[in-house]
Amino acid sequence: MKAWLLEDFGLDNLVLGEAETPVPKAGELLVKVGAVSLNFRDKAIVDGIYEPHRVPKPLIPVSDAAGTVVAVGEGVSRFAVGDRVNSHLYSRWIDGPPGPDEPDFCFGSPLPGGLAEYMIIHEDSAVRAPDAMSDEEAATLPIAALTAWYALVDFGQIEAGQTVLVQGSGGVSIFAVQIATALGAKVIATSSKDENLQAVKKLGAVAGVNYRTHPEWAEEVVKLTDGKGVDLLLDVAGGDGINQSVAATKAGGRIAQIGFLTGQTSALNLMPMIFRQTTFRGIAVAPRSSFDRMANPAGSRHRRCSGATG
Repeated sequence: MKAWLLEDFGLDNLVLGEAETPVPKAGELLVKVGAVSLNFRDKAIVDGIYEPHRVPKPLIPVSDAAGTVVAVGEGVSRFAVGDRVNSHLYSRWIDGPPGPDEPDFCFGSPLPGGLAEYMIIHEDSAVRAPDAMSDEEAATLPIAALTAWYALVDFGQIEAGQTVLVQGSGGVSIFAVQIATALGAKVIATSSKDENLQAVKKLGAVAGVNYRTHPEWAEEVVKLTDGKGVDLLLDVAGGDGINQSVAATKAGGRIAQIGFLTGQTSALNLMPMIFRQTTFRGIAVAPRSSFDRMANPAGSRHRRCSGATG
């Protein structure tokens, strides 16, 4: 089969080549890939800055894929040939809290990913792709949409009338704006570009703050919430900006720490966090059970959301 192979770190070392078409073992699905989506994790893996010690070479990269089952291994019962499925980043995290070795079984590194004609997905890891979505649309769900869902619903337990702050306009943030709005929450967005703020307002955000224009953006957020701060903040930036995230969140509020776009380390000022009794939670996607609830909810009342990558 044709596959993109990462032979060494660096984009110049990602080459289109040939790889052996895998054969599904017991419990496995052979999926003909219809579409993939790119996340920051994929670029970081190629660049060699995302757990490089786990990256085998050559590697078929990219974790998020949607496609059609074309063959099944012995004993498969959850899916059949012809079913459309999604990959799930953590292939062994099915339900409950994550186990200590979940990173050892992630698609796109160290397991082969979806940037090929075919990929192997264990039936316990696969999620049925929504009927209303094309492969291109469904491929945006496994990391971007699911991370937003888990932060808002499973961790944040957001309710109608509450306020959520979403940073940036990448994939997770775009989904978060739409999901939170569908749940009846008020969304404030931050970005370095006014045109991006206008775009997220069209998706449901009620206000936006340009952090280039307002370097102390937390002060603007507090003003927009009548001096209280937001109930839940989705932080995709990381770095020292986390102190502003604390300041922008209400007393007793929650911060979902999702990304590290501006830095993997932070000089966190503990006193404001302690006195405001802020709850932090690291969010690394979600178990398959959450993916099932999001992608195929019985009698879903949520309107269709559209995704972006970035």
